[in-house]
Amino acid sequence: MSHRILVVDDHPLLRHGLKALLGSHAEYQVIDEAVDGRDAVAKAIQLQPDLILMDLSLPGTSGIDATVQIRRRLPQQRVLALSDDDSEIHIGEAMRAGCIGCLKKDCAPEEMMLAVKTVLTGRRFIGQDLASLLLEGVLHPEKARDTSPWEMLSSRERTIFKLIAEGGTNRSAAAYLNLSAKTVEKHRANLMRKLHLNSAVELALLAVDLGLVQRPGMPRHMHAAA
Repeated sequence: MSHRILVVDDHPLLRHGLKALLGSHAEYQVIDEAVDGRDAVAKAIQLQPDLILMDLSLPGTSGIDATVQIRRRLPQQRVLALSDDDSEIHIGEAMRAGCIGCLKKDCAPEEMMLAVKTVLTGRRFIGQDLASLLLEGVLHPEKARDTSPWEMLSSRERTIFKLIAEGGTNRSAAAYLNLSAKTVEKHRANLMRKLHLNSAVELALLAVDLGLVQRPGMPRHMHAAA
Protein backbone atom coordinates (compact mmCIF):
# COMPACT_ATOMS: atom_id res chain seq x y z
CA MET A 1 0.00 0.00 0.00
CA SER A 2 1.16 3.55 -0.75
CA HIS A 3 1.67 6.13 1.99
CA ARG A 4 -1.12 8.74 2.04
CA ILE A 5 0.14 12.32 2.16
CA LEU A 6 -1.59 15.69 2.69
CA VAL A 7 0.25 18.69 1.19
CA VAL A 8 -0.35 22.06 2.87
CA ASP A 9 0.90 25.28 1.24
CA ASP A 10 -0.70 28.50 0.06
CA HIS A 11 1.36 28.62 -3.15
CA PRO A 12 -0.20 26.56 -6.00
CA LEU A 13 3.14 26.17 -7.76
CA LEU A 14 4.79 24.57 -4.74
CA ARG A 15 1.81 22.29 -4.11
CA HIS A 16 1.92 21.21 -7.75
CA GLY A 17 5.67 20.59 -7.56
CA LEU A 18 5.41 18.51 -4.40
CA LYS A 19 2.53 16.52 -5.83
CA ALA A 20 4.52 15.80 -9.01
CA LEU A 21 7.64 14.84 -7.04
CA LEU A 22 5.79 12.50 -4.70
CA GLY A 23 3.69 11.11 -7.53
CA SER A 24 6.83 9.98 -9.32
CA HIS A 25 7.29 7.39 -6.56
CA ALA A 26 4.77 4.55 -6.49
CA GLU A 27 4.94 4.24 -2.70
CA TYR A 28 3.52 7.73 -2.12
CA GLN A 29 0.06 9.13 -2.85
CA VAL A 30 -1.00 12.77 -2.36
CA ILE A 31 -4.60 12.33 -1.21
CA ASP A 32 -5.45 16.04 -0.89
CA GLU A 33 -4.13 19.58 -0.62
CA ALA A 34 -4.81 22.43 1.81
CA VAL A 35 -4.17 26.13 1.31
CA ASP A 36 -4.26 27.46 4.88
CA GLY A 37 -4.09 26.37 8.50
CA ARG A 38 -7.81 25.97 9.08
CA ASP A 39 -8.15 23.91 5.91
CA ALA A 40 -5.20 21.76 7.00
CA VAL A 41 -6.70 21.01 10.42
CA ALA A 42 -10.08 20.08 8.94
CA LYS A 43 -8.62 17.80 6.28
CA ALA A 44 -6.12 16.19 8.67
CA ILE A 45 -8.93 15.22 11.05
CA GLN A 46 -11.14 14.02 8.23
CA LEU A 47 -8.54 12.08 6.21
CA GLN A 48 -5.96 11.13 8.88
CA PRO A 49 -3.08 10.86 6.38
CA ASP A 50 0.15 9.00 7.05
CA LEU A 51 2.09 12.25 6.67
CA ILE A 52 1.39 15.98 6.41
CA LEU A 53 3.82 18.24 4.56
CA MET A 54 3.14 21.50 6.39
CA ASP A 55 4.14 24.98 5.27
CA LEU A 56 4.88 26.85 8.50
CA SER A 57 4.24 30.34 7.14
CA LEU A 58 0.57 30.16 6.23
CA PRO A 59 -1.72 33.21 6.25
CA GLY A 60 -4.24 33.33 9.08
CA THR A 61 -3.74 30.20 11.18
CA SER A 62 0.00 29.49 10.84
CA GLY A 63 1.44 26.08 10.11
CA ILE A 64 2.77 25.96 13.66
CA ASP A 65 -0.66 26.66 15.17
CA ALA A 66 -2.27 24.18 12.77
CA THR A 67 0.22 21.52 13.83
CA VAL A 68 -0.58 22.11 17.51
CA GLN A 69 -4.30 21.72 16.80
CA ILE A 70 -3.80 18.60 14.69
CA ARG A 71 -1.53 16.92 17.20
CA ARG A 72 -4.00 17.70 19.98
CA ARG A 73 -6.67 15.73 18.10
CA LEU A 74 -4.32 13.19 16.49
CA PRO A 75 -1.30 12.70 18.80
CA GLN A 76 0.35 10.16 16.48
CA GLN A 77 0.04 12.31 13.35
CA ARG A 78 3.38 12.78 11.58
CA VAL A 79 4.05 16.32 10.36
CA LEU A 80 7.04 17.35 8.27
CA ALA A 81 7.53 21.13 8.39
CA LEU A 82 8.51 23.10 5.30
CA SER A 83 10.08 26.45 6.09
CA ASP A 84 11.24 29.46 4.09
CA ASP A 85 12.56 30.97 7.32
CA ASP A 86 16.05 29.96 8.48
CA SER A 87 15.56 31.33 11.99
CA GLU A 88 16.67 29.02 14.79
CA ILE A 89 13.69 30.27 16.80
CA HIS A 90 11.28 29.28 14.05
CA ILE A 91 12.71 25.75 13.84
CA GLY A 92 12.46 25.32 17.60
CA GLU A 93 8.82 26.47 17.57
CA ALA A 94 8.03 23.93 14.85
CA MET A 95 9.56 21.03 16.74
CA ARG A 96 7.89 22.03 20.01
CA ALA A 97 4.57 22.23 18.18
CA GLY A 98 4.91 18.57 17.31
CA CYS A 99 6.59 18.47 13.90
CA ILE A 100 8.73 15.37 13.58
CA GLY A 101 10.93 16.91 10.92
CA CYS A 102 11.81 20.24 9.37
CA LEU A 103 13.52 21.29 6.16
CA LYS A 104 13.74 24.33 3.90
CA LYS A 105 11.41 24.73 0.96
CA ASP A 106 14.32 25.28 -1.40
CA CYS A 107 16.00 21.98 -0.50
CA ALA A 108 17.02 19.53 -3.23
CA PRO A 109 14.40 16.97 -4.34
CA GLU A 110 16.65 14.19 -3.05
CA GLU A 111 16.68 15.70 0.44
CA MET A 112 12.91 16.12 0.36
CA MET A 113 12.39 12.46 -0.50
CA LEU A 114 14.87 11.38 2.18
CA ALA A 115 12.99 13.50 4.73
CA VAL A 116 9.63 11.99 3.74
CA LYS A 117 11.03 8.45 3.93
CA THR A 118 12.68 9.09 7.30
CA VAL A 119 9.68 10.75 8.95
CA LEU A 120 7.33 8.02 7.77
CA THR A 121 9.42 5.53 9.77
CA GLY A 122 8.82 7.62 12.90
CA ARG A 123 12.34 9.07 13.03
CA ARG A 124 13.14 12.77 13.24
CA PHE A 125 14.68 14.63 10.31
CA ILE A 126 16.30 18.07 10.17
CA GLY A 127 17.43 19.41 6.80
CA GLN A 128 21.16 19.89 6.31
CA ASP A 129 21.03 23.71 6.24
CA LEU A 130 18.81 23.87 9.30
CA ALA A 131 20.93 21.32 11.18
CA SER A 132 23.99 23.53 10.61
CA LEU A 133 22.08 26.50 11.98
CA LEU A 134 21.01 24.60 15.09
CA LEU A 135 24.56 23.34 15.65
CA GLU A 136 25.86 26.89 15.41
CA GLY A 137 23.39 27.89 18.14
CA VAL A 138 24.61 25.03 20.37
CA LEU A 139 28.29 25.83 19.82
CA HIS A 140 27.86 29.60 20.20
CA PRO A 141 24.88 30.20 22.53
CA GLU A 142 26.19 33.66 23.37
CA LYS A 143 25.33 34.79 19.84
CA ALA A 144 21.72 33.71 20.30
CA ARG A 145 21.49 35.58 23.60
CA ASP A 146 22.87 38.73 22.00
CA THR A 147 20.56 38.63 18.99
CA SER A 148 18.42 41.75 18.74
CA PRO A 149 14.78 41.62 17.61
CA TRP A 150 15.82 43.21 14.31
CA GLU A 151 18.37 40.47 13.60
CA MET A 152 15.74 37.75 13.99
CA LEU A 153 13.90 39.00 10.91
CA SER A 154 14.59 38.09 7.31
CA SER A 155 15.49 40.91 4.91
CA ARG A 156 11.95 40.89 3.47
CA GLU A 157 10.41 40.96 6.97
CA ARG A 158 12.64 43.90 7.90
CA THR A 159 11.44 45.89 4.91
CA ILE A 160 7.79 45.17 5.68
CA PHE A 161 8.35 45.91 9.37
CA LYS A 162 9.66 49.37 8.51
CA LEU A 163 6.91 50.11 5.97
CA ILE A 164 4.18 49.15 8.42
CA ALA A 165 5.85 51.07 11.25
CA GLU A 166 5.87 54.17 9.02
CA GLY A 167 2.11 53.92 8.64
CA GLY A 168 1.74 51.68 5.63
CA THR A 169 -0.99 49.09 5.14
CA ASN A 170 -0.67 45.56 3.78
CA ARG A 171 -1.98 46.78 0.42
CA SER A 172 0.33 49.78 0.18
CA ALA A 173 3.34 47.71 1.21
CA ALA A 174 2.39 45.08 -1.36
CA ALA A 175 2.19 47.72 -4.11
CA TYR A 176 5.52 49.25 -3.04
CA LEU A 177 7.28 45.85 -3.07
CA ASN A 178 5.42 44.47 -6.09
CA LEU A 179 4.05 41.59 -4.01
CA SER A 180 0.55 40.30 -3.38
CA ALA A 181 -1.26 41.57 -0.29
CA LYS A 182 -1.56 37.94 0.82
CA THR A 183 2.23 37.53 0.73
CA VAL A 184 2.72 40.72 2.76
CA GLU A 185 0.11 39.50 5.24
CA LYS A 186 2.07 36.28 5.69
CA HIS A 187 5.38 38.09 6.24
CA ARG A 188 3.70 40.50 8.65
CA ALA A 189 2.23 37.61 10.67
CA ASN A 190 5.67 35.96 10.81
CA LEU A 191 7.47 39.05 12.06
CA MET A 192 4.76 39.77 14.64
CA ARG A 193 5.10 36.21 15.93
CA LYS A 194 8.90 36.36 16.07
CA LEU A 195 8.84 39.63 17.98
CA HIS A 196 5.91 38.65 20.25
CA LEU A 197 3.87 41.64 19.11
CA ASN A 198 0.08 41.81 19.25
CA SER A 199 -0.76 45.02 17.43
CA ALA A 200 0.43 47.64 14.95
CA VAL A 201 0.87 50.04 17.87
CA GLU A 202 3.34 47.69 19.56
CA LEU A 203 5.15 47.28 16.23
CA ALA A 204 5.45 51.06 15.82
CA LEU A 205 6.74 51.51 19.37
CA LEU A 206 9.39 48.83 18.84
CA ALA A 207 10.43 50.48 15.58
CA VAL A 208 10.96 53.73 17.50
CA ASP A 209 12.98 51.92 20.18
CA LEU A 210 15.16 50.37 17.48
CA GLY A 211 15.72 53.78 15.89
CA LEU A 212 14.10 52.72 12.60
CA VAL A 213 11.48 55.48 12.58
CA GLN A 214 11.03 58.81 14.33
CA ARG A 215 8.63 59.48 17.15
CA PRO A 216 5.14 60.90 16.40
CA GLY A 217 5.38 63.38 13.60
CA MET A 218 7.45 60.96 11.53
CA PRO A 219 6.90 61.05 7.74
CA ARG A 220 4.27 58.60 6.51
CA HIS A 221 5.09 58.20 2.83
CA MET A 222 3.27 54.88 2.80
CA HIS A 223 0.04 56.19 4.32
CA ALA A 224 -2.23 54.82 1.60
CA ALA A 225 -5.79 53.69 2.09
CA ALA A 226 -6.27 49.98 2.86
